[in-house]
Amino acid sequence: MENTGRKVILYIAMSLDGYIATPDGNLDFLSVVEKEGEDYGYATFTDSVDTVILGRKTYDKIVSMGVASYHPDKRVYVLTRTPREGTLNVQFYTEGVKTLLKTLLQQKGANIYCDGGAETVRLLLDENLMDEMIISVIPVLLGGGISLFSKGGGHHHLQLIESRSFERGLVQLRYRVEKRGINSVLPTAE
Repeated sequence: MENTGRKVILYIAMSLDGYIATPDGNLDFLSVVEKEGEDYGYATFTDSVDTVILGRKTYDKIVSMGVASYHPDKRVYVLTRTPREGTLNVQFYTEGVKTLLKTLLQQKGANIYCDGGAETVRLLLDENLMDEMIISVIPVLLGGGISLFSKGGGHHHLQLIESRSFERGLVQLRYRVEKRGINSVLPTAE
């Protein structure tokens, strides 16, 4: 697959113990780091992308929160098993993430934003399609919920590119995901 230089980048927040939501999908824990005028680099990040991919559950959660128009200036692909009618910029995509990204990565454009959720992140990692991850760690322990990284996922090496800490306790980690080749050898425990 010829890549035009576009990257697939996850930008997401999680609790210190690795959850992106409570068991019932609640995101209220994110408010502990809210500060007027601070978006933790989100606007700059979204200016660097022209396409968003996310899972159907994540999209439905965003819509249920009263978001009238999700990234109207971007092409949005919602990964789903059930066909649905899209909108001007939102397409419900049923053919699989590998097929979608093969097409998108061959097109000229800006980077591609993965907005979650956990199933989509696992699929991208399993298919060796994630290039970078920007993870904002919220200073709270949820004790349970929807885990960002599901059990049984593959072994992935990450290279830390940057870490930043903020006044309200949020720590933002940026990693490059090292691509796994067919002949790559993963370290084994001795």
